[in-house]
Amino acid sequence: MNKKISLSLLLTSVLLLTSCSGKFAPTSDYFNVTPQVLVLQGGKVPATIDGTFPAKSFPAKAIVTITPVLKYDGGEALGTPLTLQGSKVKANNKVIGKEGGSFSLSTVYDYIPAMSKSELYLRFTTKLGKKSIAIPDIKVADGVIATEALADAASATPAIAADKFQRVIQEAHEASILFLIEQAKIRENQLKMAPVQDLNSKIAETGKDTSKQISSIELSSYASPDGPLTLNEKLAGSREKATIGYLKNTLKKAKATGAIDAKFTAEDWEGFQQLVSASNIQDKELILRVLSMYSDPEKRETEIKNLSSVYKNLAEEILPQLRRSKMKLTVDIIGKSDDQLKNFAQNDPSKLNVDEMLYTATLPGTDKEAIYKKTAELFPNDYRAYNNLGVLAFKAGNISTAKSYFEKASQLNNSAEVNSNLALVAMTTGADAATVNAYLGKAAGSEGLKEAQGIAYIKQGEYTKAVQSFGDLKTNNAALAQLLAKDYSKAKATLDAVPQPNAETNYLKALVGARTNNKDLVVSGLKAAVSANKAYAKKALNDVEFSKYVLDASVASILK
Repeated sequence: MNKKISLSLLLTSVLLLTSCSGKFAPTSDYFNVTPQVLVLQGGKVPATIDGTFPAKSFPAKAIVTITPVLKYDGGEALGTPLTLQGSKVKANNKVIGKEGGSFSLSTVYDYIPAMSKSELYLRFTTKLGKKSIAIPDIKVADGVIATEALADAASATPAIAADKFQRVIQEAHEASILFLIEQAKIRENQLKMAPVQDLNSKIAETGKDTSKQISSIELSSYASPDGPLTLNEKLAGSREKATIGYLKNTLKKAKATGAIDAKFTAEDWEGFQQLVSASNIQDKELILRVLSMYSDPEKRETEIKNLSSVYKNLAEEILPQLRRSKMKLTVDIIGKSDDQLKNFAQNDPSKLNVDEMLYTATLPGTDKEAIYKKTAELFPNDYRAYNNLGVLAFKAGNISTAKSYFEKASQLNNSAEVNSNLALVAMTTGADAATVNAYLGKAAGSEGLKEAQGIAYIKQGEYTKAVQSFGDLKTNNAALAQLLAKDYSKAKATLDAVPQPNAETNYLKALVGARTNNKDLVVSGLKAAVSANKAYAKKALNDVEFSKYVLDASVASILK
């Protein structure tokens, strides 16, 4: 009974269609789809359907709506419909006349993983007057090449907020001893000056504290640029000798050691020019012009002395400051050893500063999470411990915990590395491109920016930009970008150089093989991938990239 009713309805449909300028029976030959196999790009699956109806194939009184339908296991997605009409229909749709006609229809689908193995159909709804007549869906393309979806933000390396720990910190201390005109004797009042006293105390500390060592002692002695050059050379040399003697005696008293690097300058024209430039002395511009006009020391001195109106001021204010020995002491302050830092971090962390704590967390054999948590407790206003706790959680796959830590770090300091890490979290949790790009826009200079930006470009379908962003990084994501940009030799080289290859690495190698018709690489890549993770067998079976290989005996044996 049911079969008879169905047959009757079918015959009625055919008769109705036939009575309206011929039977409407489109076939897949009428349609061409670009691309022939649908491809995921930028999170979307686009398709363009071009159709041509031969003469007398389209009913003159029919309104036909064509809807592209992407069918996959467990569901289907409807695309953008297009409505056509016959020549005797009074409406505003595109007309397909008795002589036939063509159309073009573009549609796009939001990708979901189930679409990785799918088929594109055209669904027709035909109206003849008040009657609706359906015909079977027509398959027009396969889909979807979803290789882009292999981009994996969760496998990226988030950016650590670096410590500023320095094992050796250098301190510099300077002091000058002034001499009377044409004299090289060190006066007692000069040794009582605060800078000299401070320099002496720093030298003394190095003799008592093993964590402090003299790195260098630089000594520069000078004569002022007035008087005969031979006299000034003798004066500068004598001042150097007197100051060396003073420093050696100071070192001896402190029981400290340090080499003295000494030199002298007979006429300190450079210092003279600096002091004049910084002074309010009358006619200083005229004096500076003389210095620029003449390079010969004697000519300079003569011309400046000819400026009798200002020379007295020079002799009283400028020249006495140039008769000097300038001492510069550099002290190395040596920090705690790694063993000391580990001990304090475990037993008395309050004795460490924030950078010592952060550095200790990077040492082998330490409980990084415990140290970072203690750092956050002791230094709650420093964002770095929270950021680094987020890094640990992210690497462990605890994305929600990582996000919480990164957001706390951002509240304290909206730094580049925190924004780079928040971008990774956003991509991992499926946030839209605008959200990801907002974070990346504030991540300039971050250590992790290249990888995060590269992954974002892949997900946005900009493969060339992704390749440029990754640079020389040797990661699965970098190789994926190169593969998508069709630089297969570079992708293969990158995959061969991945420091710790995994199942994904080998799966990508198999994809390179599939795209370059290298069956051996397909087999070896899939074999290694499935051996490392059996889930890749099912993945490969559903991957359109391997469609021409799955029936090959050597490949089938791996995927069974």
